[in-house]
Amino acid sequence: MADPGGGDGDGGGASANAAATPATRRGDRAAVQARLDALVRENRFTIAVVFPVVGAVLLVASAEGLLPPPLAFDPLLILLGTLVMRSPLLVGIAPLIDRTAAVGVAVLAGYAYAIEFVGLRTGWPYGDFHYAIDLGPTVAGVPVGLPVFFLPLVCNAYLLCLLLLGPRARATWVRLPAVIGTVVAMDLVLDPGAVALGFWAYAGGGAVYGVPLSNFAGWVLSATVTVLVLDAVLDRAALLDRLETCEFALDDLVSFVLLWSAVNVYFGNWGAAAVGGLFGLGLVRTNRFDVPTRPRWV
Repeated sequence: MADPGGGDGDGGGASANAAATPATRRGDRAAVQARLDALVRENRFTIAVVFPVVGAVLLVASAEGLLPPPLAFDPLLILLGTLVMRSPLLVGIAPLIDRTAAVGVAVLAGYAYAIEFVGLRTGWPYGDFHYAIDLGPTVAGVPVGLPVFFLPLVCNAYLLCLLLLGPRARATWVRLPAVIGTVVAMDLVLDPGAVALGFWAYAGGGAVYGVPLSNFAGWVLSATVTVLVLDAVLDRAALLDRLETCEFALDDLVSFVLLWSAVNVYFGNWGAAAVGGLFGLGLVRTNRFDVPTRPRWV
């Protein structure tokens, strides 16, 4: 006959192991997060300064025909470089991505593909445009990497506004318009530089360094949709707590300022470059433009 005590002990052990599993998983995730934090922290200069500076040089050289075809506007280099520069933001917000946030990000990725697909075929809402270089694999003409290019811009704007607004960010009527306006301002830096490089082109050009006003109206729409979803799925209190301990969370915005301001200066897009400079001042105001001045390998 089986020992009842032994049977109960086995069942209790199994229950204890099952109960310990979520805690173990949380511990594993925390350990991975700590390693990622350390990796980014130890390479901040390389990621936030070297990559955008080298990237700007390579992009301008490509546009000027100074690089041979295998290297000029190489889509793999563009995508990999973008991912590296995005890494501080991705690592910074990773602890906040629970199931709800993951669903929200997936919805926004779907929206980004859908609105770009519509825009390429109808000219709405951004204006009649087409991609002039290869930005990597595409689905129905839309670059697969589009969410990597677009969504982090909105996240950067959201984080910057939370820090600059301080307690005022608690008011929805202040927070949301501020973030939406900041996203559109980022496109005032991005789009003129991208058009000058030849990333994409608008039929008939446009009033703002070759970019039509309809593009910025389209960005108001996409920024509104994206900001509303992010605001709904992210825990702002947890996000602010994370920002207190994660000094590199906005390093991707540092990269953005350096790369696109340099490109705009080269092509004489002085207004766009000035807006980029304002973002730099915003980073200084939040004490986030504090990337170490020397890389670890020097």
